[in-house]
Formats: sequence, C-alpha cells, structure tokens
Amino acid sequence: MKKLLFLLFCLTMLSGFSQEKKAKIAFKKTEIDYGTINKNSDGTRVFEFTNTGEAPLIIDRVKSSCGCTVPSKPTQPIMPGKSDKIVVRYNTHRVGPFRKTITVYSNATNGVVILKIKGKVIDPNAVNLSRKKANSPVLK
Repeated sequence: MKKLLFLLFCLTMLSGFSQEKKAKIAFKKTEIDYGTINKNSDGTRVFEFTNTGEAPLIIDRVKSSCGCTVPSKPTQPIMPGKSDKIVVRYNTHRVGPFRKTITVYSNATNGVVILKIKGKVIDPNAVNLSRKKANSPVLK
C-alpha cells in the first residue's frame, strides 16, 4: 500500500513539472517591406510582439545577417500579456535591392524566430544614362 501511495505521489509530481509555465513570443508581422526608398533616408523599422505565454519572456539576443542592419532588443523581461518591440535600423547608404534576416533568441517555447526585411534603395540624384541618351539630339 505504501508503495502504491509513493508511486501515485511521484506521478503527481512529474505531471506537475511537465506543465511548467512558459513564455511565448507572437509577432504582429515577421517581414517588413521597405518598398522603394531614397538613399540616406530613415532606415528604422519596428517589429512589435506580445508575450502570449504564461511566464516572463526574456530576449537573450538579436542577431542580424550583416553589419548593415543593426537590431536593438528590450533589456527587461516582458511579462505575460505585455507587448514590446525590436527596432531594426538598415543602413540606406547602399543603393540597390536588399534582403536581410534578423534572428531573435529567447526563452519562449518558440525560442528562435526569424524576422525579415527587404526593399530597394535608390539614389534620386543619380543621372539616368539611358534616359539622357534617349533625349540627346542626333548629331551628323
């Protein structure tokens, strides 16, 4: 009888541990399209998220795929039901299309989340040589 009670006690304890409360991170969107933007314009965008879990959410680190993209993360734990943001700053000094990823590491059940940014940087002051040639007079 004692062995049976001990076994039931152990099973109860194990089931209690398996139902540990966890954090869960839910982003409003995981991709931001900058569209077409001008060279040297504001490259800052915000990824908003909510802790939909039952434990405090801790963002361990946020890493970008290259040095032209600088992310910043919250420094304090995000309590259940609360929201916060990850700010991403892309260096718009480079002209041309871009696609970058930002990896978010946390204590959430979905511990690694990949965020994406994309767009195209143009230089409105650059001379369009094909247009200039089309408008040039023909010399004989």
